[in-house]
Amino acid sequence: MLLRLSRFVHMIPVTADRVLVVNAVSHLRLAVDAQLAAIIRQFEAPQTVPDQIPPGHVVEALLERGVLTALDPQAEMTELTRALAPYDGRDPGALLDRMRRQAKEGGEPYWAANQALSAADLEGQRPRLDLILLGDCDIHMESDFLRREGAARGLDLRVAATFPDDLRFAGEHAHDAILIGALRARQSLMDPHDPASPHPPHARLIAQARGIIEGLRRETQAPILIDGLPEPTVQPMGFAERGPLAHRARFRAANAALAALAEEFADVHFIDVAAALGAVGAERLVDDGLVSFIHLGSPGWMLQRAEQELAPVHGVFPDLAPLAAQLDGDPYGREAVTARAHLDALAVVLGIDAKKCVIVDLDGTLWPGVLAETGAPFAWTPQDNPHSYVGLYFGLHEALLTLKKRGVLLACVSKNDEAAVRALWKYPPDYPKGLLLTPDDFVTLRINWDDKVDNIAAIAADLGLALEAFLFIDDHPVERERVRQRLPQVEVWGDDPFALRRRLLADPRLQQSRVTGEAAGRTGLAKAQLGRQAARAEAVSEADFVASLQVETRVTRLAPDAPEMGRVAELFQRTTQFNATGLKPSAGELAALAGSSDAAVYVAHARDRFADNGLVGAAVVRGGEIAGLALSCRVLGMGVEHAFLQQVIADQARPLHARIVPTDRNTPVRHIYRDNGFTPGDDGTWRLDPPPRP
Repeated sequence: MLLRLSRFVHMIPVTADRVLVVNAVSHLRLAVDAQLAAIIRQFEAPQTVPDQIPPGHVVEALLERGVLTALDPQAEMTELTRALAPYDGRDPGALLDRMRRQAKEGGEPYWAANQALSAADLEGQRPRLDLILLGDCDIHMESDFLRREGAARGLDLRVAATFPDDLRFAGEHAHDAILIGALRARQSLMDPHDPASPHPPHARLIAQARGIIEGLRRETQAPILIDGLPEPTVQPMGFAERGPLAHRARFRAANAALAALAEEFADVHFIDVAAALGAVGAERLVDDGLVSFIHLGSPGWMLQRAEQELAPVHGVFPDLAPLAAQLDGDPYGREAVTARAHLDALAVVLGIDAKKCVIVDLDGTLWPGVLAETGAPFAWTPQDNPHSYVGLYFGLHEALLTLKKRGVLLACVSKNDEAAVRALWKYPPDYPKGLLLTPDDFVTLRINWDDKVDNIAAIAADLGLALEAFLFIDDHPVERERVRQRLPQVEVWGDDPFALRRRLLADPRLQQSRVTGEAAGRTGLAKAQLGRQAARAEAVSEADFVASLQVETRVTRLAPDAPEMGRVAELFQRTTQFNATGLKPSAGELAALAGSSDAAVYVAHARDRFADNGLVGAAVVRGGEIAGLALSCRVLGMGVEHAFLQQVIADQARPLHARIVPTDRNTPVRHIYRDNGFTPGDDGTWRLDPPPRP
């Protein structure tokens, strides 16, 4: 294959190590370093490349962005003319504008704070995530920091920023999620307020936020994240600011109202920016101690102003060195902090790299020393300070119990004698109730002298979870390294015991956007699954085993306002084995489908003699196509999948077609349509013409 530099691409040197790559048609702008610029310039003369470019190669990335093309200059112009021809006599400029908005990447040029792209930034096969930013300077400044933070997390994050009133952009630009920055109506928080008014100071802000969310929902059902406001670090009246109308109190009330507003909409999430900035040090990251009470931007922005902005001060301004010293010379500290907070939120909302089970070591991890030698997990008494040295372990127990409430499974592996550990793993009756882990809190205990790697692999097989879903914690460096080497898919922690509690509680991969009652009961459900496996091993035949379970399946077609929408979205997001197409709709998209005249959302609830498994299956039918079908792995092999699909077929009572999109994990779903009467077509589609209803 012959590739060349697009005739519409221009390369403009900016500095010795920075070149601006501009596409005159799409208006795509990429700042690249000298090395990447040299690679691009090689294609000023056509270059032969393999017909199959390896995935993740830098050439593939340049081709996708329209920097390189397989067309010759005349063919490239002909293709553009063909695209614009239908608009002859109308406004081809409108089509060009739409093309540019579809291809947009980054923020507005005035606020661009881009690091030059290198070849390494474009190489590698990483999951792509498209994010739209709506806001003013704060969110535009952050766009490239989001890209970098995404890259650090193994994501190809494409960011396109526009202004808060440009809602139609969401209908024109492909995206997986939308982030709304601080809104201009925040300035009304400083307006004089009549205490007798029925409207709070933040009424205009909430009205603007509501209008934007409602407008976006007319364009998209993708997840929406909305930023809270930074909290002021100084107050106009200082200590004299009092009561609910005090300066800082107004911002706190506004944030509470924004959080409440987010709860009124499906798949809208509030981002606590004040907490993220405060955790690092708000005085260094909020500029109300430098400029106005209401701007609440970054002090670092003063270090990057354009030279022409000196005109209003007659070209005279103090030396910026003291300010630079206060900020350690980094004008972009705030953008890095907020980019981390925003990526954390996206990871939670989209279920990126979610961890479903934490496996912990015992001796030296859950308690100090070796239990067989100390004779008890702790020597603490109620007369001792629980927040002293022992607090490090108490805090770890509390964090793990909190994860259990979130729906994360707990397991343990320990090289030990199980009978001895069980006999000694007890607490006196005067110990804090509900603060410390007991064996019952774990879905499984592997206490033996086997290799921990083998035990972890066995737990993964028994729970039916991919190794990537596990986090392993051990105090022993040799054990940690052994797991890292032999099970590289497993996340391994334990190097720093002082960071464990915070990491467990704060890591987005151990969080959910909402904690349902079903999630909190996940440990019991997983234990039931292990009980079924034991029953299967004892059964004479598979048919006898299934019959012994006494399975009951209940199928429901959901209404648009059904409270289960969040759980259904979670099921599609988290299920990888029995997931026919990989469909990952948001709760809002599911609600829209449920309200459509030509679509339906079904759920399956299942119970057996071991447990009430709750909501375990979901299906989306759209225009006669089963667009999505997912089933929790904990009920695989119980016949639930067949009962579910048969009831969906019966309710639809019309010809149906479906697809299987193969992945390296969804082998269990491959034959679901074959086993339920569908016939394969030449195009890979499965079809069913059900008999008419009697």
